[in-house]
Amino acid sequence: MNKKYLFTIFIILLLISGFFVLTINKPGQLSGSTISFLDDQSNIKENKYKKAIDRMDFVFPDDHGAHPEYLTEWWYYTGNIFTDDGRHFGYQLTFFRRAISDQFDDLSASNWASNQIYLAHFAVTDTASNQHYVFDHISRGSAGLAGTSVNPLFSIWLKDWEIVQLSDNVFQMNAGFDNVEINLILTDVKGIIFHGDDGLSQKGSEIGNASYYFSQTRMGTTGRIRISDEEFDVNGFSWMDHEFGTSTLGSNQIGWDWFSIQLDKQTEIMLFQIRQEDGSFSDFSSGTIIFKDGNTENLEVNDFEIEVLDTWQTSDQITYPNKWKINIEQINLKMEITPVMNDQEMNLFFRYWEGAVRINGTLNGEEISGYGYVELTGYAQSMQGVF
Repeated sequence: MNKKYLFTIFIILLLISGFFVLTINKPGQLSGSTISFLDDQSNIKENKYKKAIDRMDFVFPDDHGAHPEYLTEWWYYTGNIFTDDGRHFGYQLTFFRRAISDQFDDLSASNWASNQIYLAHFAVTDTASNQHYVFDHISRGSAGLAGTSVNPLFSIWLKDWEIVQLSDNVFQMNAGFDNVEINLILTDVKGIIFHGDDGLSQKGSEIGNASYYFSQTRMGTTGRIRISDEEFDVNGFSWMDHEFGTSTLGSNQIGWDWFSIQLDKQTEIMLFQIRQEDGSFSDFSSGTIIFKDGNTENLEVNDFEIEVLDTWQTSDQITYPNKWKINIEQINLKMEITPVMNDQEMNLFFRYWEGAVRINGTLNGEEISGYGYVELTGYAQSMQGVF
């Protein structure tokens, strides 16, 4: 056999065995990945993985990195950034890690061997042109194609999309494909914020229906964004979430409505409502207030009210909430939250709505404003078996 023929056979075998998959989507395309890490997840024995049950003693930068002893993990960055003349952009860059097997033996036999898969979603909202650009990557966590490191500081990457920690509170972000690219520097202003019980965030009544969850809720952001042949110098604020666990959602829970709110009074708020199969919200819905000085206050399900004021429907009749009124009585906060544009759906490997929002309201009777992000899952498909 000649070398060309042998190489062709090797590539075919490589694809069949599923050693490596990479998918890139252009705006509006549904993912065409040749494998799905959501397929046949019933074969994974969850008892082979740790569950979020007890509080964890976090150590950094180590805990910025991956926790493969847990089934699922994600690193989530969003931001609202502006040019000097006020043009607004929103961005999302999220890395997901998911075990695809509970087999740990012989993983060192090959550089290609891995029981972990990494997925990344990248989106930019250009409010002025009413455009939402969406891309994704996917790869096994092997051969240097995707993964994390904490030596000497944190980094995470999937192909050429990456977050690199430059110092204790400074991070560099690079992502792009085709006609859209971001290069940003994020500087953490408030430090790491732990949600729930010192980072243990309960999501349901069963043992292990929880995750470890911490954030950097106000990260000063500067850098550059490119769309087609236009480049923009930008600045604003970003938000980071890092969350991991094994059986986060309960058996009757299908998704969540999640809010990250950055107000101009140097106050941030995280809220989530977990949606159940019958359309009601779980009693384990909760939130966190982060005050100007970095102190926090936990919110239970009865401490806040969220009212849907409007909806938006996709071309194939999927309906998402699209405007909200939120009241938090204990700090005398009343807000209206409105998307900067309706269509910010992420129609990718799994389908959800994730978008930049404007915020207006009052805090102790004084007018406030701000920006944030909202994530809506479980409307197009259940998130059971995903998280």
